[in-house]
Amino acid sequence: MKQKDTTLAQICPIRNVISRFGNKWAILVIVMLDENKILRFNELLRKIPDISTKMLASTLRVLDEDGLVSRKVYPTVPPKVEYTLTESGKSLIPIIRQLTDWAQNNMKTIVQHRLQCFT
Repeated sequence: MKQKDTTLAQICPIRNVISRFGNKWAILVIVMLDENKILRFNELLRKIPDISTKMLASTLRVLDEDGLVSRKVYPTVPPKVEYTLTESGKSLIPIIRQLTDWAQNNMKTIVQHRLQCFT
């Protein structure tokens, strides 16, 4: 039996997990679902106006695959689909809040350092 080649990203829990939800769209979707509890696809599009339909669909698919978001489909015409955070997804909220607080507290200094790099 031939052993599959694995990359560091596949075996490293930090890289593996954060690469799936650590982008700006996934974090925004998680925050919107936390604030609103239940949202449909078009509601999410309205709440995150600069995300494309394709990117939102892809982000929701990844979050669903990883068990951070729950997708409930109602047998109606047209289909009604609602998204909510799972318990795993909800457990990220305090971490995201800490990161947001840190960013707000340090943004001025970070911008100053960036500007120094260009002068």
